[in-house]
Amino acid sequence: MSVESLNCPNCGAGVASDSALCQFCKTRLKTMACPKCFGLMFVGAKFCDHCGAIAAPVEVSLDENGGECPRCRIALEANKIGDTSLRSCTKCDGVWLEAAVFEAICADRESQSAVLGFLDNRTLRGRPMTKVNYIPCPDCGQLMNRNNFAKASGVVVDICKQHGVWFDADELPSIIGFIRKGGMELARQRERNELENERARLKEERRKVGIADGSGSVGGLWDDNEQHGIRSFVKALFE
Repeated sequence: MSVESLNCPNCGAGVASDSALCQFCKTRLKTMACPKCFGLMFVGAKFCDHCGAIAAPVEVSLDENGGECPRCRIALEANKIGDTSLRSCTKCDGVWLEAAVFEAICADRESQSAVLGFLDNRTLRGRPMTKVNYIPCPDCGQLMNRNNFAKASGVVVDICKQHGVWFDADELPSIIGFIRKGGMELARQRERNELENERARLKEERRKVGIADGSGSVGGLWDDNEQHGIRSFVKALFE
């Protein structure tokens, strides 16, 4: 990684991006990715030195009602990155998102960038899962369903239809990457093809029945108004 010249978020002095300490004001420094252009910037900076974007502020708290990590059984930490609220485990780096928050992240590129900037700044401690097991929802304690997101991402997440989604350490960045590479459009196209094939099969079955009973009529069994957009696709996961 190339070294860049950035400004100290405390005193504004020019500092190399690989510096851990500002030589002028002695503030400890740590870099993160800009939520808009992905350029390097220091944690605590109000603006990106590259594109001028306002940095998403990160607020951290320990909410006694935040539930427990379904894997580690320790209290989840509440994080607020700009307008996005999530809960994370400080031991395994898992992330819990409420349904509406996950829907918003999937549909909004700036929210994705802010979350990626936050996640990229972590030191991953989570271990890859070697066996399939069902885990409880942090909010209600019921075992969650496992779902291959969009049936094509290859990322299997744990979903509570009433409350939200659990992501192991590297799963949320993988899903955001899948969306940004056009994966949702491919998934929707595949779903449309499956619906068309099913419609054709049912139409043929109705035609045969019509011949047998002399009616000759074939009715449409599917609504032609299919759901469009990422928000509708994600919202359907919780229905």
